[in-house]
Amino acid sequence: MSDEDITLTAGDAEVTVQPGNGGRVGGLRVGGAELLRQGERFGCFPMVPWCGRVRDGRFRDGATVQQMPLNSPPHAIHGTVRDGAWRVARRSADEAVLTYDLVEPWPYPGRVTQVVALAEDALTLTMAVETYGSSFPAQIGWHPWFNRTLDGADGERVRVAFDPAWQEERGDDHLPTGHRIDPEPGPWDDCFGMPDGVHVTLTWPGRLRLEVTSPEKWVVVYDEQEAAVCVEPQTGPPDGLNTHPRLVTPLEPLEATTTWRWTRL
Repeated sequence: MSDEDITLTAGDAEVTVQPGNGGRVGGLRVGGAELLRQGERFGCFPMVPWCGRVRDGRFRDGATVQQMPLNSPPHAIHGTVRDGAWRVARRSADEAVLTYDLVEPWPYPGRVTQVVALAEDALTLTMAVETYGSSFPAQIGWHPWFNRTLDGADGERVRVAFDPAWQEERGDDHLPTGHRIDPEPGPWDDCFGMPDGVHVTLTWPGRLRLEVTSPEKWVVVYDEQEAAVCVEPQTGPPDGLNTHPRLVTPLEPLEATTTWRWTRL
């Protein structure tokens, strides 16, 4: 296990990977401009084995009800792996492969593998969850905090553009009600459906355009904080362990990927 940060480079792009801090991407710099909010809990962290909130921290697996710690009372939020230290399986100048063995409070043995691959114009994140024994429900997602401006308080604010097919109606408890509604204007802390795959464009006027894409069909957009905007591709909606469970089996791991591709303006 390594707590040392890893720096990946490709062209004038540079990524910091933090195995000891939840396997997160701690920074992404393009031409010297930092795209991710800095800080121990920010950057971009992996959400596994669930994404967003789980209602009351409980989910059902067959006849068994599992209880997760309520780290965002009254719910459990964002999985368990962001709190642990990951192992470095291998690394090169532009790629790092990290692994994390699922441990308590998650009740099922398994392993998460994350690949962080940098190119001159893109960062690709890939994750897989596999089981060592019994099958279990799981989700995969990423939670990046993109800086609202690239030039401090004087910079132009990022513009977020996307065209979802629907928005998950959000209840007072911040969880989807199960109803789909027409997309509403922000500010958002909301989940959207994009059945042809996630495609969200962030534009810092005059500086950079970043396209966040994923074959997955769900994205949470959160822009209620002044410092940053979050665009979170994931394999299901919040509370998905209960409403849209994806089963990890000995023969079929759960896999997901997202790519951030940038263009200078």
